[in-house]
Amino acid sequence: MTTRRNIIAAAMVVAIAAGAAEAAPPTVEILSMSHWPVQSALKPVREFLARQGSRVRVVQKDVEGPDGEKRLKSIGLKGHIPLVLIIDGQHRYKRADGRVVEFVNFPAAAGNPMGLNGAWTTADFESALLARLK
Repeated sequence: MTTRRNIIAAAMVVAIAAGAAEAAPPTVEILSMSHWPVQSALKPVREFLARQGSRVRVVQKDVEGPDGEKRLKSIGLKGHIPLVLIIDGQHRYKRADGRVVEFVNFPAAAGNPMGLNGAWTTADFESALLARLK
């Protein structure tokens, strides 16, 4: 027989479980080559992540190692890719203007080593992560 007490207890368990799942910090995966110029281009991203502290879980893998290569394949990428940023399993982000950016290869930034610029900016990455943190 279902009592009011059992229903309230069940509702509390569901609410607690939902709150715990919601409170989990987003995970950012950094798949990158471990040498210059990649590490230099990642410096602003790493500084931003450091400012987030425990609000974000960061996982790093060498894209040239077996784990990194396997992870690249799992998200449908292959070839010579110096870096990929993944937020909660997604490396694509739809900006407010409707344009989709992929956090693959170098970010577009003044002063990038050897003028290597991609199709996304550090601001795009920051916006995507901050949206996830809300």
